[in-house]
Amino acid sequence: MSNSPAEQWMQVRPEGLYCAPADIYIDPIEPVTRAIITHGHADHARSGHGEVFATPETIDIMRTRYYLGDETRENGLKYGQRFDLGNGVTLWFASAGHILGSAQAVIEFEGTRVVAAGDYKRHPDPTCAPFEVIPCDVFITEATFALPVFQHPPLETEVEKLLRSLRTLPNRTHIVGVYALGKCQRVMKTLRLAGYEAPFYIHGALKRLTELYESYGQDFGAWELVSDIPRADKHLFQGKIVLCPPAQINDRWSRRFADPLPTVASGWMQIRARARQKRAEMALVVSDHADWGDLIRTCEETKAGDIWITHGRVEALEYALKQRGMQAKALNLIGRDESVE
Repeated sequence: MSNSPAEQWMQVRPEGLYCAPADIYIDPIEPVTRAIITHGHADHARSGHGEVFATPETIDIMRTRYYLGDETRENGLKYGQRFDLGNGVTLWFASAGHILGSAQAVIEFEGTRVVAAGDYKRHPDPTCAPFEVIPCDVFITEATFALPVFQHPPLETEVEKLLRSLRTLPNRTHIVGVYALGKCQRVMKTLRLAGYEAPFYIHGALKRLTELYESYGQDFGAWELVSDIPRADKHLFQGKIVLCPPAQINDRWSRRFADPLPTVASGWMQIRARARQKRAEMALVVSDHADWGDLIRTCEETKAGDIWITHGRVEALEYALKQRGMQAKALNLIGRDESVE
């Protein structure tokens, strides 16, 4: 069994993963005095902390989502910028490839390097920096899609499926359910790169984060709020793409569209029962997490002597890594929400 030095100073507490010598938590689920935040999704970024360390982009996302108030001290660290947390602990961030500003937290103490990856993906994403492999002693990984069934296709393949449906069914409004932070913007950008030129029509819940991405240089072309289009002009949506949170594809909001085609973009769409549960007529397999193969590949590439698994299909990944000769264990952290997919 492993006896990593990090086990003496990295602890699992009810609030989350805790670095004792620096008195700081990583993505805590409750308000704490000091917090490292890996990215802006709600199951990792919470409000009420006394002091926050994150990338500048994540700080801006947290402000946009009202997770930061005047009482919180903000420390925005660019990728690779080192910060002395005190008592000999150094923190820096490396890109995680998950969403805008997403980071792996690299913590160094007494000659040991721990990398807490947060959520991450290895597939290309034109809206954020790519994942960077950081050699380390302990690699802390998620396991959201840690089953062999999950092999995510290239996003371009799924986008072409959507464009093909638009060509085949030009009178239908294609309503695509996307998570507001990251997936919405990634789908929009990939559609533009694939040649889609019509304006996007978006739900109001997607507006502020899309504008935030634009402030960081992303160009999504023309888009309009659905609410700005008079109900009498619903014919404008025919043959067009409407983007909204997944919960809206089949609720009262969607009734304003003539002959809508409900679509969900999610990594879970590889599971047919999930697609039926969402009442999706078309399913697009679009994930912002590493799939089974990329989870294992990443753990191998870090050369870490110990792999700690935070959330998801922890047993399956733990077993697979041990079968490959790696030291792996589950941390049994709580508070991570799969619904962000």
